[in-house]
Amino acid sequence: MIKIHTLLVVLTVMLTLPILGQNKKRTIEASNCRDGESIEYCHSHKKMQELLNNPVEKQKYLAYQAEQTLLAENQSKEKKGTSQEKATIYKIPVVFHVLHNDGTENISREQILDGLAIMNRDYRRLNADANDVSPEFQGLAADIEIEFVLATKAPNGACFGGITRTKNILTFDGSDGHLQSDAVVGGNDVFRGDWPGNKYMNVFVCSEIGGAAGYTRLPNSSGMGNGIWILSSHVGSTGTSSINRSRTLTHEVGHWLNLSHVWGGTNKPGVACGDDGVNDTPITKGFTNCTINTKVCNPSIVENIENYMDYSYCSKMFTSGQKSRMRNALTSSTGGRNNLWTANNLSSTGANGILTLCKADFTPSKSIICSGESITMKDASTNIASSWSWTTTGGTPTTSNQKNPVITYATPGSYTVSLTVSYNGTTLTETKTKVIQVMATKATLPFFEGFDNFTNIDDASLWSISDKNGVRPFEISNDVGFSAKKCAKLSNFRDTIPGAINELGSPKINLSSLKSTDIVTLSFKYAYRKKIEANSESLKLFITTDCGTNWIVRKTLTGSTLSTLTSKIDWSPESASDWTTVHVTSITNSYFSPNFRFQFQFTGNGGNNLFIDDINLYKGTPSDALVLGIEETNLTSINDVQVYPNPSEGELNVHFSIPTNNEVNLRITDVTGKIVQFQKINGVTGSNLVLLNTQSLTSGMYFLNYQVGNFQKTTQFIVK
Repeated sequence: MIKIHTLLVVLTVMLTLPILGQNKKRTIEASNCRDGESIEYCHSHKKMQELLNNPVEKQKYLAYQAEQTLLAENQSKEKKGTSQEKATIYKIPVVFHVLHNDGTENISREQILDGLAIMNRDYRRLNADANDVSPEFQGLAADIEIEFVLATKAPNGACFGGITRTKNILTFDGSDGHLQSDAVVGGNDVFRGDWPGNKYMNVFVCSEIGGAAGYTRLPNSSGMGNGIWILSSHVGSTGTSSINRSRTLTHEVGHWLNLSHVWGGTNKPGVACGDDGVNDTPITKGFTNCTINTKVCNPSIVENIENYMDYSYCSKMFTSGQKSRMRNALTSSTGGRNNLWTANNLSSTGANGILTLCKADFTPSKSIICSGESITMKDASTNIASSWSWTTTGGTPTTSNQKNPVITYATPGSYTVSLTVSYNGTTLTETKTKVIQVMATKATLPFFEGFDNFTNIDDASLWSISDKNGVRPFEISNDVGFSAKKCAKLSNFRDTIPGAINELGSPKINLSSLKSTDIVTLSFKYAYRKKIEANSESLKLFITTDCGTNWIVRKTLTGSTLSTLTSKIDWSPESASDWTTVHVTSITNSYFSPNFRFQFQFTGNGGNNLFIDDINLYKGTPSDALVLGIEETNLTSINDVQVYPNPSEGELNVHFSIPTNNEVNLRITDVTGKIVQFQKINGVTGSNLVLLNTQSLTSGMYFLNYQVGNFQKTTQFIVK
């Protein structure tokens, strides 16, 4: 059954790929958003309404709520909790299922653990702000006596760390949460099958969940569909999240444990006064801000704006009545909640506090560095280790017994790291080859690379490659280069994953000796075809001043700007006319760093192959010698002149063709004839493309003058 189910998931994803490559635009109900936000805070009651449209589910729901109401009334009469002794601490096994496509939505373990810690803090009333509630609610903020523990055993008994990761573009499409959970079932990295809702509290972390920050359903079934959906940007307070978004999970778990919003069972705060069925939460209208001591529904009663089940930014408490309601939900068979905290289930899910070592693993803080840099090796072993033994090649120190040692690399090259961990008699080892790449330095300008002396593209650690989708990286092509036989090639023809990203990074180049008045130009040639006219792929050029910690985009070629031509075969360039030369002139003196690097990033969408060759970084001042054999001659023509976009809104693409290599002067003048910008380009035979920055120009009409030898040509353009 699992194989059939997985096939259906794959087919579903394949059929939806063209749609899923783009972010969906949704109509957002502003009234369901917290003040200052453009995303609806919660969709739980919307999801419940969808469920209750099914008569069978509605009957089950009404019966369950009647049972819970009667239980609460009996407890109130007896003036004590009867479902369990008051001191019982319920422990709930939790699994975070991260659905991602290798983007920022693939949040770190540290961020997930932070979210779990915040949830436990709030449910045990260990949050310091619980003491700052309004006077009317002092003494009502309750310790719910529920704790959430990462599961360490999968349904098949396999040891894991409480987090699964599934790579699937459905992370961007929350129109059907069941499709997202199906993707997890069929594609996660731990156990491919059902994760029963009566054994685990399943939390699905995605990039988009239908326009909400989070949602779940009140107790209704024991399947995975009765889990919790939450945006990756609303887990914890670190990483992609923030303190203001850190209690979204606290709110959604409240729904999962049968709490309504404090104004009742709708997703419409501020519309009408309502009741949540809990005796000690006042009738309220619901708030999306923090107007404390408000009395809207009853002039004599302050409303509980600071409740976790409201929408305010100052939520900090549950009441004792909410505590009873949630704990009662855990004693009911509806949704299998009464099985979650049993000793047998805690043991079978590995949430009983007995940890085992089942995997040695580690991650470096950076994998591509420059010589002399230090990195931290971070232990990521599952689930616990008591001793560590590191062995590194090329780094200092070469061995370490620290948990997270700092290693310094002085010599360019690719290096292996090995970690051996032990716990309670179990010893495991993980070795990763070429996990650290230390980039070599090209100390002076001009810099030129045609890849003619390379067998592999990362030879001698001059170039770095990154294939974020695990399909195929940049490689050396041996027979289609522009000026010689070799060039860099990305075999994109057979890649069908929308959004697949491949990167090609340069060695370190020391630009610190340049003068602030120097002009630097980066030129390169590329050859590319679409597969079909509808393909929209992009090639971006990034630069960095800190060897790759932070990147800044300097050039973007997208869609038809990249190419208007198509080829349905596995295409390669056949002549010089298939190549376009790009000149990037926006590398200003603020980037003249000793740790300068540049990087090409290609984002695919089912198009054809990409080739890059003859990369040239040089000083472009008039006093410079001509670079790499470019000869100056007098021309009698300059052809195929184009400027776009026109009007310009910050940058102008200048395209032209010349018959032989030559220096090209580009002058921008205003309507009075005053030169407002000048750029000298080492033009090459054939097609050339130059990016001019027009952000400093005021709105109006301008003229662009091309001068090649004794020949001149002028075109006009407008700046908005």
